[in-house]
Amino acid sequence: MKLLANDGIDHVGKSMLEQAGFQVDTEHIKPEDLPFRIHEYDAITVRSATQLRKELIDQAPKLKLIGRGGVGMDNIDVSYARSKGITVINTPAASSLSVAELVFAHLFSGVRFLYDAQRRMPLEGDTAFARLKKSYSQGIELRGKTLGVVGFGRIGQEVARIGLGLGMNVLVCDLNEIPPTIPVSFANGIVVELPVFKRDLAELLKEVDFVSFHVPFTEKPLLGTKEFSMVKPGIGIINTSRGSVIDEQALIAALDSGMVSFAGLDVFDNEPTPSQEILGHSKVSLSPHIGAATVQAQERVGVELASLIISHFESIKEPKQSIAQ
Repeated sequence: MKLLANDGIDHVGKSMLEQAGFQVDTEHIKPEDLPFRIHEYDAITVRSATQLRKELIDQAPKLKLIGRGGVGMDNIDVSYARSKGITVINTPAASSLSVAELVFAHLFSGVRFLYDAQRRMPLEGDTAFARLKKSYSQGIELRGKTLGVVGFGRIGQEVARIGLGLGMNVLVCDLNEIPPTIPVSFANGIVVELPVFKRDLAELLKEVDFVSFHVPFTEKPLLGTKEFSMVKPGIGIINTSRGSVIDEQALIAALDSGMVSFAGLDVFDNEPTPSQEILGHSKVSLSPHIGAATVQAQERVGVELASLIISHFESIKEPKQSIAQ
């Protein structure tokens, strides 16, 4: 079996696949060249960088499996692939903790103005140290504040656990029912059940000090001009899910008015060319879609992908035919 890991795969996962008999190519094939190469492969793994649309899938008659290293699969025409008999898998659990920790990197950056200090200190730190110090003197602590979590899947639950561990109150918005408590692990194997409370989105936005989004791709933003008018003044907003979740022009207006104190964004409209208005805004903490980009997460993604791929192809092997003597 020939497999293309077009957006790379951790060396542990690659080794597992090779030991199982797969030829694994990790050369990244550019989008313009992929239609002329994809027919060579029985399986392909991608992350968010590679788009697998209907037209490309039609160029892959041998393709039996598509693997997504990560959670969201909006870069893959999943239904069409499955209609062609192609199995589509992803790794929803592997990167949850890494994404959740990035949420809090942006939160800590926001409440202590680090996103702005990192920009201004190299330019003004040697001439305006006291002025900068004074401008960042109104930082706040996270303990005792209320965190809203929109989308309570694996990542949302990890975010809630970290927030609860920091002493925050957690409100949750999700289409499904949620448990009244979730287990939070501490050092030395201590596990404590701590409460979370469900709200609809409008209620949640009015109550929380910070809100973090963990939902799939949405055709219509969940947070637009109408929703920004409902928020608790001074709210901080984190988005590590999809750029489509937030109307960026409405966000800029809310930042400029002071209704939103800061935003932490790992995802953007028009990736990989985000708006310069967003990139240059003084109240936005920025990262380039790196939620799952930790050594630990990528090893887990690689191992989970490899395990799923090996299991799938083992399951569809034709039984050996006995030879009559």
